[in-house]
Amino acid sequence: MRSHPLAMRALSLIAVLCALGLWWAAAANEWVSALFVPSPQQVWAAFLDIAREGYKGSPLAVHVGESLYRLGSAFLLALVTALPLGLLSGRIAWIRAITEPFIEFYRPLPPLAYYTLLVLWLGIDNGSKIALLYLAAFAPLYLAVVSGVSRVSKDRIHAAQSLGSGRWKVFVYVMLPSCLPEIFTGIRTSLGIAYTTLVAAEMVAAVSGVGWMVLDASKFLRSDIIFVGIILMGLIAVAIDGGIRWLERRIVPWSGKE
Repeated sequence: MRSHPLAMRALSLIAVLCALGLWWAAAANEWVSALFVPSPQQVWAAFLDIAREGYKGSPLAVHVGESLYRLGSAFLLALVTALPLGLLSGRIAWIRAITEPFIEFYRPLPPLAYYTLLVLWLGIDNGSKIALLYLAAFAPLYLAVVSGVSRVSKDRIHAAQSLGSGRWKVFVYVMLPSCLPEIFTGIRTSLGIAYTTLVAAEMVAAVSGVGWMVLDASKFLRSDIIFVGIILMGLIAVAIDGGIRWLERRIVPWSGKE
């Protein structure tokens, strides 16, 4: 049975409205102390106050901008390195044999486990945070690209070669388009991991960013500001993922239709 897209969107909207209604009812009937779960009105008022006055001397846009700058810089570095290296590793066995042991060694490690080393080497500023996010984003993107290359049908490659295509043309016109669905899956996965790591990094060592704002507010039991930060982080993540999915539909319209 095929579901209608509009019906699914309506169902998602109803689920969100039900969750907001439950939140409002819990706050209005004092099921939980406002210290732990502030009302939607309190959270909205805190958001308007931060939007007007900023937080700890910096406008809200600066905190959001700092977080997005760290995330964007790290992900672009991961994209321009993991994409070509993954394509080469998937195609050339000796390159894969050299790179994979190092990636498989650090990939399972929690990013914050080696963050202290990055802080010692690069300082507490953006350098260490961007390096941490880069490492967090690189491994899943690299592995997704390698997996995509390994799934390319040999018949496609042989057909292109039989028509006179050299290695470069096979690489650009056959392998890369065939890998695009897996590449976009890797992009979404690596962005999600990097975003989660960003929030954790800002909570450990930072003086700006949405993650730092949440941690700082927790020191003063400002649960309304904590909720503002959490909601902001969630909405930003949804917007980023939505943008990636829109881009995937534009670039890879055949994905999921084979």
